[in-house]
Amino acid sequence: MIPAAALLKILDHTDSTNNYAMALVRKGLARHGMAFAAKEQTDGKGQRGKSWYMQPGKSIALSLVIRADKLKGAPPFALSMAVALGGYDFLKKYAPADIKIKWPNDLYWRDRKAGGILIENAFNGTKWKWSVAGIGININQERFNKMLPNPISLYQVTGREYDVIKLSNELYAAVLKRVESLSTASLDTIVKEYNRHLYKFNETVRLKKGAVSFTTVISGVSLHGQLLTKGAIEESFDFGEVEWLL
Repeated sequence: MIPAAALLKILDHTDSTNNYAMALVRKGLARHGMAFAAKEQTDGKGQRGKSWYMQPGKSIALSLVIRADKLKGAPPFALSMAVALGGYDFLKKYAPADIKIKWPNDLYWRDRKAGGILIENAFNGTKWKWSVAGIGININQERFNKMLPNPISLYQVTGREYDVIKLSNELYAAVLKRVESLSTASLDTIVKEYNRHLYKFNETVRLKKGAVSFTTVISGVSLHGQLLTKGAIEESFDFGEVEWLL
């Protein structure tokens, strides 16, 4: 169980909440369940070296520290699934329709990106010791970097403005609950629920691998994070091996 003293700390300013949390891990000062949210983040991280841009005070930038030995042997992508489901639970409360998890771990409203997840791991040799789960969700933001293809905020979905600090606490609670569930729920149950909320599940999509684009049907995601598809043949793809063509 998460200790009662493990509360969310609000930072006025940081380069990246993931950097802040991982620095504590490396210094031996981290505690399972501690989390950090920033009012302003100047160098937020996205998947595959991309940046996560946020207007100060307009969106959630939150990082949760997790000790791997608290997960009862669950593999790393099971943690990714749990964090994504926590983000799904949070967004579903405010935008009940059309919330999906886009593989590997973006949060979508219809065909637009409302949030993203970046999990960074720390190892001792080959032994997985710690993870820092970073979650960014667009809350009141109306202006986005022009390089982003399809962003959207909760404000744009609902027409309402929100207290970002209050919602940061709610997101923390939702994600923490899902992470805790990894020690009690069956992995099969978690995989099934993740796939039930999967973006384009059982739908025809276009993907690109290298210079080749192709049409296929999304049939799910495996426990270890492979995207499963079916077409003329059944295939699986690792993260980074294919990209979406939307």
